[in-house]
Amino acid sequence: MEIFLKILDIVRISLVSISIYFGYSIGFENGYDPIGQLHFMIPLIVFAIAGISGLEGLLFAKKSAELKGFEVGSNYQRQSAIALLSYAVIAIVIYFSNWGIKAELTIFFTFIFFFIFSGLNHAIDAFKRKNYKWQNINRPIITLLLIVAMIYPVVMALKSI
Repeated sequence: MEIFLKILDIVRISLVSISIYFGYSIGFENGYDPIGQLHFMIPLIVFAIAGISGLEGLLFAKKSAELKGFEVGSNYQRQSAIALLSYAVIAIVIYFSNWGIKAELTIFFTFIFFFIFSGLNHAIDAFKRKNYKWQNINRPIITLLLIVAMIYPVVMALKSI
């Protein structure tokens, strides 16, 4: 099970990396189209991170918590997994309903703020409890990398609205 959960981590990171690569390719195909770029990137990133993490938290809660160095069987863990799944479902609904960039940015901002605070929580846990497990310390680092990758297209899309 531990190997499977580590593979899920690799899948999440790979899907986000693919999304960023192809998103920027789409964005810069003919001039610059930040809305087209984000239309591709947002649902894939939210699904890859929130959807997979939500399923992991519900279906493999015990082992997932152990890998992160967190308590096992918490109602908060289940609640967090459900919240993550809701972000993923709404991102997919927005995409297929073609509700536009404002709806896409709304779900993205909701998702990214959750992950910013989650990253802070993981960083605090690393320092306070000396929880240096990869599953714990990667969250703040990956969140920062995601922000760096998304800031330019988000700012440019907001300017064009």
